[in-house]
Amino acid sequence: MITLTRQEIEALIDRNLAADAIEAAYCAVSSNQVTLPPVGHIPFPGTDADCHIKAGYIHGDPIFVVKIATGFPSNEAQGLPNGNGVSVVLSAKTGAVRAILHDEMRMTDIRTGIGGAIASRLIAKPDSRKIGVVGTGIQAREQVLAHADLLGPELSFQLWGRSPEKAQRAAFDLSKEAQITVEPNLQTLCEASDILITTTGATAPIIMAEWIEAGTHITAVGADAPGKQELETALVAKADGLYADFAPQSIDHGDFSSAIKAGLINPDHIHDLGAVLTKQVARRTDETQITIADLTGLAVQDIAMARIVLDRVDAAGKN
Repeated sequence: MITLTRQEIEALIDRNLAADAIEAAYCAVSSNQVTLPPVGHIPFPGTDADCHIKAGYIHGDPIFVVKIATGFPSNEAQGLPNGNGVSVVLSAKTGAVRAILHDEMRMTDIRTGIGGAIASRLIAKPDSRKIGVVGTGIQAREQVLAHADLLGPELSFQLWGRSPEKAQRAAFDLSKEAQITVEPNLQTLCEASDILITTTGATAPIIMAEWIEAGTHITAVGADAPGKQELETALVAKADGLYADFAPQSIDHGDFSSAIKAGLINPDHIHDLGAVLTKQVARRTDETQITIADLTGLAVQDIAMARIVLDRVDAAGKN
């Protein structure tokens, strides 16, 4: 059995390889070639902490994966990481544990960033250059890094956060990797963005419908658990195109769920990214369309990441 630490896992991850693997995993989802049990979610009453359990199997793969990921935002005050976790990789032939990937949530952070960049690359206008990022945490940083890697170096980023100090720190840290500045006004950021990326843990809408211009694409990754919401319900209803990494999850607990509960959108109008990749569904057809990708994170992304890590371990062992 293989056991790898966060540092060992990070050294084995290549974003471009991971993007190819995650796109293939999305295609498997849209082709009904996966088994995805419902996401397990453990809230901790009286706190803002939670735990997600995601598991899945891509049919024909030699492995399947069970991942436990925790989020404890109050850890920051104690000088501890907000997120932690582990992925258990098992044989799909024998059920034996093949690997323990104690990544401390690093693979989740990276694959979420890559998933966001894939959605933006697939759905946004091809000439999109101005990227607005809402949030200052790990995921805001990962989205910038992934978008810069996958959409090209000519992008310019503006970042907004509730804390001006954290926004300035994040922009400074990212300035070696991307052209990035801080925008102190959220409405101004939204109105100026070709692509808007939302990465917060908001429990009430912070992005208003009237702020979003025609032609804007939104990649929303923050509403990954029940009770979270970043986008105003009227904005979801206003959008011309609705996309998800996996529609049933977005319907259950993503940013689309509140609009569905209010009867403002039809669940049948939400399209999986895999269906776009396999050309079952068209991507945007008009440069004036407002599009939203609501990403709640899939176990198949975790499988793709685990496969890359283990394949590179195997390759190194054969050299």
